Amino acid sequence: MSATTTFETSAVNQAAMAAAVQGTPREVLSFKLGAEEYGIDILKVQEIRGYEQPTRIANAPGFMKGVVNLRGVIVPIVDMRVRFALDDVKYDAFTVVIILNVVGRTVGIVVDSVSDVLELRSDQIKPAPEFNGQVDSTYITGLGTVKTGDTERMLILMDIEQMMSSAEMGLMDISVH
Repeated sequence: MSATTTFETSAVNQAAMAAAVQGTPREVLSFKLGAEEYGIDILKVQEIRGYEQPTRIANAPGFMKGVVNLRGVIVPIVDMRVRFALDDVKYDAFTVVIILNVVGRTVGIVVDSVSDVLELRSDQIKPAPEFNGQVDSTYITGLGTVKTGDTERMLILMDIEQMMSSAEMGLMDISVH
């Protein structure tokens, strides 16, 4: 990746943070993992693809499903359901791979389904509570509330870039040639 592209990505991230501070609505892609719904910054999403079996990499952690060749780019694929230790992980017609661009790297995450692209105002986002669970709370930026008619649903807002670049994921050290 060129220095220009890295700078542009950084400038986009700074613009997104400035918009959040100023109360400008934040756009998130919502997706399902088990019974929970999550949201990630739409600016991190490159594309959404149907699930295809990746090529397995020897000695990779269980959540690392393998790699796929995406138009000449080798992309590691992480199954978020396995990463979060969800029971009954199965692949069906709704299973998708969200291709992300995080820390100048292309990574795919497997999720149960993609729901919507949502705009969340600052008054719809609450701070994340401290809790013990499968998701390290350092990767949770808040809880979003989305109203559809008379029903309300909660979105767990994640800092997907921080999660994917964490040492435990091991993604930023993988080099496949």
